Amino acid sequence: MSDRQHKPETIALHGGWRADPATGAVAVPIYQTTSYQFRDAAHAEALFGLKELGNIYTRIMNPTTDVLEKRVAMLDGGVAALALASGQAASALAVQNLARAGDNIVSSTDLYGGTWNLFANTLKDQGIEVRFVDPSDPKNFRRATDARTRAYYAETLPNPKLVVFPIREVADIGRPLGIPLIVGNTAAPLLARPFDHGAAVIVYSSTKYLGGHGTSIGGLIVDAGTFDWGAHAERQPTLNTPDPSYHGAIWSEAVKPLGPIAYVLKARVTLLRDLGCALSPFNAFLILQGIETLALRMARHCENASAVAAFLAGRAEIARVIHPSVQRGAERQRADTYLRGGYGGLVGFELKGGRAAGGRFIDALKLFYHVANIGDARSLAIHPATTTHSQLSAAEQTATGVTDGYVRLSIGIEHIDDILADLEAALTAAA
Repeated sequence: MSDRQHKPETIALHGGWRADPATGAVAVPIYQTTSYQFRDAAHAEALFGLKELGNIYTRIMNPTTDVLEKRVAMLDGGVAALALASGQAASALAVQNLARAGDNIVSSTDLYGGTWNLFANTLKDQGIEVRFVDPSDPKNFRRATDARTRAYYAETLPNPKLVVFPIREVADIGRPLGIPLIVGNTAAPLLARPFDHGAAVIVYSSTKYLGGHGTSIGGLIVDAGTFDWGAHAERQPTLNTPDPSYHGAIWSEAVKPLGPIAYVLKARVTLLRDLGCALSPFNAFLILQGIETLALRMARHCENASAVAAFLAGRAEIARVIHPSVQRGAERQRADTYLRGGYGGLVGFELKGGRAAGGRFIDALKLFYHVANIGDARSLAIHPATTTHSQLSAAEQTATGVTDGYVRLSIGIEHIDDILADLEAALTAAA
């Protein structure tokens, strides 16, 4: 592409790639290889010594995956990205890249249930404390901060609560303290640009809207390149003290000749190298295919979801509809501030009949798929109280927005008349 700054719709098709230099192939090839021939001993030494970037081993990098990383970084306005085997791996590594045993992060309570479990249990077992706070008051993040707080964490459009997070307000609290805001943007690609509002890192489950077709598990970490990791060295020791796992490198200094990529490069050559949660080249290829139509799909997802929310709001069987288009006051204002072009493809609602009604509703659906996923081109539905959130305590279910009668819909790109007809029949059966 030219040096001109292109729009997201164009980047989604062209970003990070023009043609294969060896064959001229326009589609990104699947480089299904484990290893790469070094030109000579000096070339190998330069790669391993971080004097230049290049391919060493597919557990660390791969040419197909490299295009995916470049494309997503360009879409978000970041400097670099790291593709991983899943969104859960992305969330875990994003935190582990900064926090060691004895450290803590402060996280929004409004999280996907799998991330809540990761933070509340698995990271806890690793010695990393996660302090959950209510994001409706951004100052709660400052109140929970101490000398060993390494990051703030949140989701732009949290699943299942669907109340947009105050990105700018919390980012502005953290930056003077040397604390980066990590934002999960899985439910709002293209709609939200967290870097424009002060976030330092974005994480994705590319399984969802980026891939868009329910075929490939994957995740991404994107580095804004704008956070000064060296300005508060005591706050960020993993990037400002010698790293014994990589020749004693001090990442905030060692990487400067390569650009402002200390955070994401450290994650690649230490955590990804050691833990091995690499994205397969084939999955990278499939996710790239999804991204090519992302702008078209997101517009349809948003249009259909807003129509579904309006439909559900008029149904007697439903106690509450959860979607930014039907929110009011501060919640709606925040959605309008941080989302552009639509309010996302997720819709939640609470059935008056509770848990039993939720089961009847799910069983009566014919068009919607009953699956533990979101962001597919197809319409999907799940009753979290009996599936993805059943492992949470009652208090945790309340904090994350799940009740016995809560149903989450991921609205697809089918014709809206067919979507509404299926919902109407299922609601009638659930009553």
